Amino acid sequence: MKDSLLYYRVGPLLYCPANNESIAGSIITGRFGCHYSLALCLEDTIRDDHVPEAEAALISSIKKIHGAASLSRFYIPWIFIRVRTPEQIFALLCSLGKAAGLITGFIIPKFSLENADGFIDAVTAVNRSSEQRFYMMPIFESPTIVHLQSRYDILYRLKDKLDSIEEYVLNIRVGGNDLCRYFGLRRHSNESIYGIRPVSDILSDIITVFGADYVVSGPVWEYYQGDGWESGLKNELNEDRLCGFVGKTVIHPNQIEFVNSAYKVEKKDYEDARAVLNWNPACDSLVSGSSGRERMNEYKTHDSWALRTVLLSQAYGIK
Repeated sequence: MKDSLLYYRVGPLLYCPANNESIAGSIITGRFGCHYSLALCLEDTIRDDHVPEAEAALISSIKKIHGAASLSRFYIPWIFIRVRTPEQIFALLCSLGKAAGLITGFIIPKFSLENADGFIDAVTAVNRSSEQRFYMMPIFESPTIVHLQSRYDILYRLKDKLDSIEEYVLNIRVGGNDLCRYFGLRRHSNESIYGIRPVSDILSDIITVFGADYVVSGPVWEYYQGDGWESGLKNELNEDRLCGFVGKTVIHPNQIEFVNSAYKVEKKDYEDARAVLNWNPACDSLVSGSSGRERMNEYKTHDSWALRTVLLSQAYGIK
């Protein structure tokens, strides 16, 4: 299990097309608050014949933020670029110059056995040639992981590849909508992705393979207005958290506060977690009633949960 706060701090990851010309101004003016990360997308949100223009817009936005940061203080989120190819990683960092210091890492779409080596080699190379660390966040959304016959083998082979550069893998991400697309399915605002069993099973398998060694982020929720979107998001966030996901991809600023609230730690959980972590292993008994005397704490059983809970409290706060 990841035992560093770093991996839990991505939080709500706000997706934005890279050609959005207003994004720099929104960050500089603090429009989205101060507890989120940002993904600038050059892939699905950009037409294939508009990629050069989107790259130019992205470079302009990052340089504008970099220039403004030299004149005044404001919250700068962790910024990730969702690229199409390994070659884009080198080209963008070169074009950004000093402003590349604002880039936390790169999001790898449709991560699969077919593209894994190229992206891993690119991330390794840019880290070897730079004093700054650049992270990667692969997205598991490729149709290749849908088929049961090969899913387990593919997931474990991909894990072996990522384990070789584990220090550069900040989060594992999942593409809920892409997986739903394969089956021609879409949830309404009063439904959860966990009710779509073929997709839910894939998400469960990803957690099973990666959840013990990596922080895995929850799938996107596509509703941000209209009847029931808030209660639907809250419900799915509760299920995300219960199933082992941390954080969530968001597609609208309205969703940010809900993700941050969902991952705040209940006070009684925090107190029990501290009690477990501070347990005296020399004590004759390794079991005790909780702080509220309503459940049982076990030193040997709840140690991983306790560490995760404390890290979440540091990343999101305590209710």
